Amino acid sequence: MTSTTMRANKEQLGRSYLYVPATAERMLEKSLTTPSDVIIYDLEDSVPPSPADKKGARGRLTHFLTANKLPSHERIAVRLNSTATPFFAEDILQAMRLPCVRTLVMPKIHSAQDLDQVSEEIFLAYKGHKFRNPDGPAVQIVASIESAKAMYNLGPIASWTSRYGPALGGQLSALLFAAEDYCADTGIIRTTSRQELLYTRSHIVVIAKAFGLKAIDMVCVNYKDLQYLRDECEDGRRLGFTGKQAIHPSQVEVIQSTFVPSSKEILRAARILRQMEKAHLSHKGAAGLELEGGGMEMIDAPMIKQAENVVRIAKAAGLPIPDVE
Repeated sequence: MTSTTMRANKEQLGRSYLYVPATAERMLEKSLTTPSDVIIYDLEDSVPPSPADKKGARGRLTHFLTANKLPSHERIAVRLNSTATPFFAEDILQAMRLPCVRTLVMPKIHSAQDLDQVSEEIFLAYKGHKFRNPDGPAVQIVASIESAKAMYNLGPIASWTSRYGPALGGQLSALLFAAEDYCADTGIIRTTSRQELLYTRSHIVVIAKAFGLKAIDMVCVNYKDLQYLRDECEDGRRLGFTGKQAIHPSQVEVIQSTFVPSSKEILRAARILRQMEKAHLSHKGAAGLELEGGGMEMIDAPMIKQAENVVRIAKAAGLPIPDVE
């Protein structure tokens, strides 16, 4: 058996989403060196709530994003203040002035109506202020799920589309789970077992996948315990999350190395695809796959889709795909 490294395809991976506070030049500058798939420049929770602090952070971030050689624009996101705050209007106006900002992370999305409000401002930026060319990439919106009301309205949120179309009103691309806000709203008590959040996290993943959205898992607040972080990442990946939020640069490598298939998973996927290819050439709809510890596993059409997903993600991450017979 030989192994060849496949080039990453054009798919944009979204494994780690690193928050970078817009409160200090030092942290902004440091973000230029992070390998995180997505960098979320934060104007919300990491900035003190006074109008002066919010204005200062907004101006600091605007200067940074116009004065530096930036990562690819697909990696740049900005978390705005929520639509219920007096800071939202100016936040989104400034973000839309910057063509490098391709993704808006919207906190406290409790209903589809909140997304309508975001979309109105995006449309105004295109048509009223003419800040952007509508022929460019559509603005991606990440909806942060933070409350019992949001969970109740999750279907309508995930199925939301802008009345102006994605080119002029933005496009929902992901659901993000904000666990600490959610626990504060619901009274759920957080534990290291995470069992109290199993239903919520699973439900977010299922609804996201039903509408073709990415599902971004919660922050691991214990940022110094990287082994616990790895365990939480593996748990999230098993549930179906496609990526995870990070609050410290040290978390990025663990997240990005966990939210990809392992070498065993890739080998198994390659073997499934090869065996099913042989089966189809023999006019069969199923085949047997020898298990590593002995025995035989029946494989058929649903496993092809699973294997294709594994190989697709592996290719996007630049991981080696083995040639099998």
